[in-house]
Amino acid sequence: MRIVRVFGGVLLLTIGIPALLAGAVLGMLTRHADSAGAFSARFETVHTPGHAVVVRDLDGLLRAEAPFTRAGQSRLRLEARTADGPAFVGLAPADEVRRWLDPVPHAEVHRVALARGPLPVRLGPAAPSAGIAPAVAPITQPFWVREGIGALEWSPEDLADRRLSLVVMRPDGRADLTLELRAELRAGWTAPATAALLAGGVLTVALAVLLLLRPVRPREVVFVVEPDQVPVLAGRLGVTSLSGLGAQPTRDSDRSRTVGRQLASVGAGNGGSLPAIGPVPARRPETLADLAGDGPAFRPPGVSLSLAWPPVTTAETAPPVPTEGRLRPAAPESPDAPR
Repeated sequence: MRIVRVFGGVLLLTIGIPALLAGAVLGMLTRHADSAGAFSARFETVHTPGHAVVVRDLDGLLRAEAPFTRAGQSRLRLEARTADGPAFVGLAPADEVRRWLDPVPHAEVHRVALARGPLPVRLGPAAPSAGIAPAVAPITQPFWVREGIGALEWSPEDLADRRLSLVVMRPDGRADLTLELRAELRAGWTAPATAALLAGGVLTVALAVLLLLRPVRPREVVFVVEPDQVPVLAGRLGVTSLSGLGAQPTRDSDRSRTVGRQLASVGAGNGGSLPAIGPVPARRPETLADLAGDGPAFRPPGVSLSLAWPPVTTAETAPPVPTEGRLRPAAPESPDAPR
């Protein structure tokens, strides 16, 4: 049973300590949220001589760079501004965006790294086809799934099982684009997850400590023997009697008597080993007559009885003892008493 408690305590510790650490990390992260519970971050200034900045596979980029944004009921918001005012932000199928922007110079986002301060954005230019393509206003295109001027908000459910591209450009579609970007994440699962991890970790560690530090109860050994085997058991234990075992003195006089009757070992002088039990009889006696054994039975001496009355002979008795001169009056005689 002790091994089972140790194994269970170690297993609970391996579960509870990581849960406490994860809850502590989430608790530190929630301190960076604003009053509304949102996490925000700015991006480095993005500049391209083309007409647009495109993320070909938005869900793939989030899965690779920020997978926590796709958990639970999270919502993402992207704000974009140009030097002239709010920029156009839209979500559309990747194939439609490729066909529309192939003849137009634009830049593609390859990576967004998580770092302290403004987040760095790695861009890669996409070469346009031969010729100069005229500027096309994005708001007139019919393939947008979501679009907005200045900001766009979506949830991971909008990107599930769909390959959508994110497009940021001027509302009129002109080239020479400079963008100021800011992202915001609202994750409603952080506070409940932090509380659950901390509470579960504390309870698990407390239960593990109780299992590991629980005192072991002493085991009591009870001997059940036949009455005739009590001397044999006392000799096996090395004491003269079993009556005083376990008795605790309650007073000073009892302690002194206990010291005077200390149990002494039996058979210590001859140094021989004592058998655990005596010789076992061939069969258990059923009656007292069976205890006589095979030897001659003991008979009491004969007694002759006479039932005649009166007895034939008179038993001699001791002679009477004279009592004269040995009696004392009960009270002293009065001088006026008659003589």
